[in-house]
Amino acid sequence: MMITWLLEPLQHAFMVKALGVSTLVGCVCAVLSCFLTLKGWALMGDAVSHAVLPGVVLAYWLGLPFALGAFVFGLMAVTLIGFIQQQTRVKEDTVIGLVFTGFFALGLVLLSKTASSVDLMHILFGNVLGISDRDLWQTVIVSLITLITLALLHRDFILFCFDPTHARTIGLNTTLLYYLLLALLSLTTVAALQTVGIILVVAMLITPGATAYLLSDRFGIMVLIALAVGGLGSLLGTYISYYLDASTGGCIVVLQTVIFLLTMIFAPKHGLLAKARSPLS
Repeated sequence: MMITWLLEPLQHAFMVKALGVSTLVGCVCAVLSCFLTLKGWALMGDAVSHAVLPGVVLAYWLGLPFALGAFVFGLMAVTLIGFIQQQTRVKEDTVIGLVFTGFFALGLVLLSKTASSVDLMHILFGNVLGISDRDLWQTVIVSLITLITLALLHRDFILFCFDPTHARTIGLNTTLLYYLLLALLSLTTVAALQTVGIILVVAMLITPGATAYLLSDRFGIMVLIALAVGGLGSLLGTYISYYLDASTGGCIVVLQTVIFLLTMIFAPKHGLLAKARSPLS
């Protein structure tokens, strides 16, 4: 029964592509989510994922790749957030809320003026089952760029996320690291557009890292756990969506959320049950 369950979706070419792309995107989001969790940038991930909407709509109007418009507006959003934060007394979380809601609202206005919104709705909610070969290769390239950059600069990023003051003291360009990490966040959002869409990508950027954070105090182990949650969660979520005939992105995010909730309860050191049994609780 298990073998039949595993092999049946593989008889369809669209499912093979969907399973591969979903797993790849899940792994990329998982690695980046570890850095976002340590940095406390959950709201920043939400901001970038929503801020790309006007770029997608404009790219649709101009006949350009969705990824190009999404990446440009993602960079515009994070640059504007950094500029406002540095030039005013407004706190970071307030600035993020202002910018991403403004960009998202602009995207909704542009979307309402679009004659045919079928493709754009796929960007909002994902359409990995109908991903084209061009979008597939685009996702692969963007994912590789993100993973390679994180691998090459992981020590600098870890120090920047843990203690930016110390990073600046030893000579690291923290401003460059700040914008580079945000650029990678924009790239990852672009890679996840086809899988879960703009609305749900923030869950894939936060949930694996948050889950791993409850299971390990070492960053290396945390990344491996996040990879397992992100990759396997995306793979199994795609399988489940095939048999339920339900939203693929929705199934992926719900499964990852269930994994987080179980971890929150049963984690051996930081879970609710462990805290309840602790004599210090």
